[in-house]
Parts: sequence; structure tokens; C-alpha cells
Amino acid sequence: MNDLLPEVIDAWQCLEAVLRQVTAAYGYREIRTPVLERTALFQRSIGTDTDIVSKEMYTFLDLNGESLTLRPEATASCVRAGLEHGLFHNQQQRFWYVGPMFRHEKPQKGRYRQFHQFGIEAFGWPGPDIDAEIIAVGERLWRTLGLGPVVLEINSLGSGESRRRFRDDLVAYLTAHESALDADSRGRLQTNPLRVLDSKHPETQSVVAAAPSLIDYLDSDCRRHFDGFCARLDDLKVNYRINPRLVRGLDYYSRTVFEWVTDRLGAQNAICAGGRYDGLVETLGGKSVPAAGFAVGVERVLELLALSKPLAPGIVPDLFIAAFGEGANQTAFVLAERLRTAGMTVISQCGGGGAKRQLRQADRSGARYALVLGDDELARGEIAVKPLRSDAPQFLVSLSKIEHELELLLRSEPAQPAMAAHERG
Repeated sequence: MNDLLPEVIDAWQCLEAVLRQVTAAYGYREIRTPVLERTALFQRSIGTDTDIVSKEMYTFLDLNGESLTLRPEATASCVRAGLEHGLFHNQQQRFWYVGPMFRHEKPQKGRYRQFHQFGIEAFGWPGPDIDAEIIAVGERLWRTLGLGPVVLEINSLGSGESRRRFRDDLVAYLTAHESALDADSRGRLQTNPLRVLDSKHPETQSVVAAAPSLIDYLDSDCRRHFDGFCARLDDLKVNYRINPRLVRGLDYYSRTVFEWVTDRLGAQNAICAGGRYDGLVETLGGKSVPAAGFAVGVERVLELLALSKPLAPGIVPDLFIAAFGEGANQTAFVLAERLRTAGMTVISQCGGGGAKRQLRQADRSGARYALVLGDDELARGEIAVKPLRSDAPQFLVSLSKIEHELELLLRSEPAQPAMAAHERG
């Protein structure tokens, strides 16, 4: 688990602003759920044979002896919240969320034990049009961010019956080649054989290449749904490729599944994944509600953005107040509040210090101007304004007119991204 320090928070906030903007365009509303849930929620939804539940969840007993788990994903929590608050009764819902998730995985680049996901969930639409809308949200998000090339892969897992027929044939095929499978895949043969298709082990991949294809087992309804989904993507001119080996690591998925992948992040190549989960609401105790959504790995998106461009310049303060002398310090403290009330961003040098030290701190702060106030200036009712991002000379302004003069000054010169001292030389 890692800390997010102030120098990276600006990029996070910029990304979150884009997420809010894009989801609002499609009518999605934010939902916030607890990071702690009853363990049974994830066991029932994700599946006890999945790696997430069997190996990766942070689970413990609370003081009442109840088993609780730090959420490893948020879809189950959204469904639980919808059921508890009656949000699915004769209603259709579009939700979005962003927040921390927890999985006890081997830490590596792009993967942390506390990580963050942004996701959208749509409840109540059975047809392929909502699947395509969800893809459109993702595509618009990548365009708005200027993310660069990512590839959309799609597949259909079909219905429960089609998956059962496929599973029987897949197990028979993999059993015949069991000696060539890696140890994890051999262990999954009877518990979760579809996950063998997702193995990254080279020898297992060579076996999987000739395995039966799930898409060949689709019944007529699932085939019609998938064809309708593809047709709508074609209408939107969305580029995609059908990957018959694409499966998801959670048991609740059915029919449409998809991932956006990149070759620029090493082994962790998926930045966003999702699909339909029409049976999940019923599994968790509600009436049958069709549903679909996706989740975005926030850290991975930020890492991908950092490869091509900075996401945000950071906060650029308008002013830094440097004051020298007891009277000047008292006046500067009150003046800073006046300027903030006028809508300006102001950094005060609390604690005083010499002129050289304070002006050096003003430069490092990234502020556009330094306001320099000594007891002599205070006696004259003036304050010096020193430009920090140009070679223009400093000038004096009456303290009684300072708000008005600075508003005019700041409005006439749009803020530029702040640079570190070493970048300015």
C-alpha cells in the first residue's frame, strides 16, 4: 500500500474531474459505499473458487465475531446498496463510483494492495444498447484524457447453459493436455477451468490456443445479443477485436465481457474491464435485474498518462506574502485573509524570517507574485508587488486599493504552470 503525496494529488484530482464530466454527459450519478462489507457478500457474488476470494481478500472478525472484508471490488457493494434501499424496484439506475479497493496481491508495477478504481454500473436494461453505451463512456474518457492508443477486446460468455456445455468440453480438452499446464492451471481444472484461458504461462498459452472457443457455444439469444452489441459499436465507429479467450476473474459475469488493454504497462496490460452480470442481483437476494458495467484502474491510467504527458500543472498560487517586522507581520496576516475573501490563492510566510529566505520560499512556492511588506512600507500605507514569473520590475500599490489592483493584474495575465526552481535555473 502506498501514500499519495501532495505532488501527485493534482493529477489525481484532474483525472477525477474528467471522470465526473464524462459520466455526467451520460446521466450517471455518484454512489459511495463503505470500504468494509460482510465477507459473505463477496463470497456469494465473486465466487468462492476465484483467486480474489480464496487468496486475496483482507478478511477478519470484528468485536462481535462477525466476518468482515475490505472490499476487493465495488460492483457487489453497489448491488447490495441498491437492494437495501429499494433502488431497483421498477426503476433503472446509472451509478458511478471511485475509491480504494484492497487485494492481498504480490506488489508490482501498476498493482498495489490498496488500489483505486473508478467504475460505472447500469441496472435495468436487458439489451445490447446499454453494453454499447458503456463502451462509449470508456471511449469518450480515453479521448478526453488524450490517453493514446488502447485496444478494446470483446467476447461473450453466453448463458449459464452454454457455459456449462463449453466447460464440459474445455475440461475434457485440458485434461488430455494436463501435463503441459502450469501448476495453477492444473489446480483450476475442476474448480474454475475458464480461468485457465486467461493464464499468462507460455506453455499453458500454447495449449489454450487450440482449445474449444466459447463463442462457438452461444445459443441463439446470446448470439443475437452479441451481434447487436457489435453492430452498435460499428455504428459508433468504435474499433474493437473479438478475443474468444477473454474471460473475467469474477463468477458473476455473463454474456458481454470486454477489456481495454495496452502494451505500454508491462504485464499489467488491462486498464479497464467489465461486462454484463444479469444474475448478480438475484444471487444476492433480489428479483432478476439486468446489469452491466466496468471498472478502471486509476493508478494504471495515471501511469499510462505519465508516459505521454503531464495530466495537470498543479496548483499555481496567485500570491506569496513576505513580511518583515512585527507590525508588518500582523498586517500581512490580516491582509492574506482579505485577499482570499476576494477569491485569490495566497500563501503566507508564517513564522517570519529574513528577506532573502522569504523571497526564496516565494519563488519555490510557484506563486505568480510576491507581496513584500516591511514596517517602512506599512508606515506609508503601501505594499510592494514583485513579479516572480517575469523580469518585470516590482512596483508599489496602496494597501487601501490592493484587492482592486491585484484583481486587474491577475485577470490580465492568465496563470501559467508552476515550475520547480531547478527548471527555472
